[in-house]
Amino acid sequence: MDIIISNSSGKPIYEQITSQIKNMIISGELQEGDALPSMRLLAKELRISVITTKRAYDDLERDGFIESFTGRGSFVAQKNVEFLREEQLKIAEEHLKNAVSVAKSSGISLDELEEILHVLYEE
Repeated sequence: MDIIISNSSGKPIYEQITSQIKNMIISGELQEGDALPSMRLLAKELRISVITTKRAYDDLERDGFIESFTGRGSFVAQKNVEFLREEQLKIAEEHLKNAVSVAKSSGISLDELEEILHVLYEE
């Protein structure tokens, strides 16, 4: 599993792990039932604390992305398609809020912003 940790990112390490694993599940790179590395192994590979990987796995389990079983490990949970779609909509909405804020402060009209969005969406 390729997880990249950035020390220059404004996000805490556990959030970086959580978002990358979520993206792998949503994109289909990780399938239902796939085993995740143990918390200790992932911590060793990333050279971080086991507490950090535990927090990431706890968040993933809370959000329904993985299931953990004592003595067996953590596995990708059965996908709740509607939940995953809602999660992606929230992310898109946040990015669009930022774009609207920049557009308003820069004098970019709604028509111009819509045109940019159409061009980007069609790429």
